Amino acid sequence: MGKRVLLIEDEPNIIEAIRFILSRDGWIVEAHCDGISAAQAVRTKTPDVVILDVMLPGRSGYDILQELRGDAATRALPVLMLTARGQKKDRDLAERYGASRYMTKPFSNAEVLAALHELVGDAA
Repeated sequence: MGKRVLLIEDEPNIIEAIRFILSRDGWIVEAHCDGISAAQAVRTKTPDVVILDVMLPGRSGYDILQELRGDAATRALPVLMLTARGQKKDRDLAERYGASRYMTKPFSNAEVLAALHELVGDAA
């Protein structure tokens, strides 16, 4: 498969768990843990899909998502928001800013894999 995912997350345990799940499924996983430079990392690494946390040091995932959607180069990039924030207002905000999918922590391995396959157009 070899699809590339950029995981923007600041929790080391979550990074390692997701890296393990996805690598086992054939994904190439890169991680970035700083909100301030996250949008630039997306542009530099050119992933097939992004997994984006909401609560990051320096800048929120919502701000990063808005920047990505405002840039023609990243406007159509699939973005899975993966966060502990599960209230309706959080989901609505993610949808308004252009999240492709929204998933709350804790998550199941199968849900993450299915969402990513769907976002990149693969049959899981």
